[in-house]
This record gives sequence, structure tokens and C-alpha cells, in this order.
Amino acid sequence: MGGQISWHVELSVKSGQLGNFQTLTAEMVDATRRERGVLSYQRFVSDDGMKIHIYERYADSAAAVAHLAAFTERFADRFGAMVERKAFTVFGDPSAELRAALARFNAIYFKPFGDFDYWA
Repeated sequence: MGGQISWHVELSVKSGQLGNFQTLTAEMVDATRRERGVLSYQRFVSDDGMKIHIYERYADSAAAVAHLAAFTERFADRFGAMVERKAFTVFGDPSAELRAALARFNAIYFKPFGDFDYWA
């Protein structure tokens, strides 16, 4: 995996917040587009609009830490008012600094399986 980090987050949309969350997501996508080391930044919504799945991938732990710092500063309060995190799953081998930054999300970690030459 070459140090890449990715995560999958499951969210539940709070009542009446889907439109607000879509507006916030547009702001977040625009801001994240300018960050270094972001390889993938995607959102998916259920047919009923009640669940959101997030998939993000970063070049390395440092890029993920930088993203979390920017998220916390600019978006965390509004984000938390609109959705509830149900699960936060991290893939890769995160640095101690990234694990510390993710501690508040009760993340579950999965390391690469075996010493295979995986591809993206």
C-alpha cells in the first residue's frame, strides 16, 4: 500500500438535515480539492437519504493528519450538527500521530493483509 491511508465512515443524517449536509459537503469538497496528498474524497447516499457513506484516501499519514486538522478547524461543528457517526474504519498502517488524531472517532483499524504487492 506504500503508506497510503484510507477510511470508510458511516453516517446517519439527522432529521431535516440532508439539504444542509449537501451544502456543507460542497464546501468541504472545494476546500479539500486544494489539499496536498488527497487521493480520493467521495460521498454516497442511500435511496432514502438517511445514510451517508464516506470514502477517503490519502497519500500518507501526514496528508490525513493535515486534512483532519483542516476539517476540525473549518467544518467539524456544522458537520456534527447534521450527522451522527456510526462507524469509522481505517485501512493502512497509520502513524502514531494519525492514530491520536483519530482517537475521538473510536476508529477501528485494518492493516494490509500479507506482504503482497497490492495495486490501487
